[in-house]
Amino acid sequence: MNILVINCGSSSLKYQLIDSESENVLAKGLAERIGIEGSVLTHSPAGKDKFTRQEPMPDHSVAVRMVIEALTDKEHGVISSLSEIGAVGHRVVHGGEKFDHAVLINDSVMKDIEELSSLAPLHNPANLIGIRACAENMPGVPQAAVFDTAFHQTMPKKAYMYGLPYEFYEKYKIRRYGFHGTSHDYVSARAAEILGKDRKDLKIIVCHLGNGGSISAVDHGKCVDTSMGLTPLEGLIMGTRSGDMDPAVFDFICEKENLSPAEMNTVLNKKSGVLGLSGGLSSDFRDLCDAADNGNELAAMTLDTYCYRVAKYIGSYIMAMQGVDIIALTAGIGENSYGVRTRLMPYFKYLGVSYDEEKLKIRGEELVLSDPGSKVTVMIVPTNEELAIARQTLELL
Repeated sequence: MNILVINCGSSSLKYQLIDSESENVLAKGLAERIGIEGSVLTHSPAGKDKFTRQEPMPDHSVAVRMVIEALTDKEHGVISSLSEIGAVGHRVVHGGEKFDHAVLINDSVMKDIEELSSLAPLHNPANLIGIRACAENMPGVPQAAVFDTAFHQTMPKKAYMYGLPYEFYEKYKIRRYGFHGTSHDYVSARAAEILGKDRKDLKIIVCHLGNGGSISAVDHGKCVDTSMGLTPLEGLIMGTRSGDMDPAVFDFICEKENLSPAEMNTVLNKKSGVLGLSGGLSSDFRDLCDAADNGNELAAMTLDTYCYRVAKYIGSYIMAMQGVDIIALTAGIGENSYGVRTRLMPYFKYLGVSYDEEKLKIRGEELVLSDPGSKVTVMIVPTNEELAIARQTLELL
């Protein structure tokens, strides 16, 4: 069965068509600037040349139609007709406390996703748009919702509650939910598989380090803590997000800079993180590493601060689980950044980890970084959220 995996944003739509039997990606692509002038579809079929199609996409329904046309095109397509798509799996950002696993989509599920939009106002409405667009263009094809928050729903109450009046949890469900759950689930399972072990026998820390970053503690197959909270702003310092800080900073800066709460929220989400910390140099870790290598002290300080925050979270999760067997690095930075690895790996020496410096230069491969005699295994596990969504969709069917 071929499964179409959709990741829908407010003005974009990423997709992959996956053969669920072989787990090969038949095609992937991105529709950009939906509803904006200059709409473009970039389509990459396996074994064929990539091509782009510039055509107005006034809404996501038109974008989905163009995706289907690209997949079935005689020259650039990979299937002969729409009937070869057996199901659609959607990434849905927030499932709240309602969803602790993937579900087949029906009217009731869509209503629940809509009600949860108050917890993810930028994401859930966009995810619903994608679901409706697929239903319109592919009537009768089963659709599944795979939630970013679902894997973290095994956290105990002591891990997800905030130190706020309990009535705010009762009235508004204000608590820590965590995100990147599909990645944490896939990577923790794959790390155990690579080592020929069962995840249910291990204590694993997954470090999803990308422009957005999060860390999770997976104890015998279940997530018991994660760094993101009610929103993806909590936790690590990220590309443009501040991560953890004293909440009083919010009011202090608003008063000093005469900013509204909405303007301050923009500062915390889009102008902070390593971008802000580096003096506006870049939110791209490749730029920061290059600058640090060339003597830029602010870039070096930014990277050191970032890695220190990562190491602190790892340390706290070792204590929470009373030990650790595997530390898995994943996502764009975790899989590829030599500059980050060289700053992060020394923190693991107290765990009895030794390693070959040359291995730190290898990019984008499944790789055990720690030496065989190390007490804790540190490894690189490239994430594959699309495959994880396809697998969960197939399992539901």
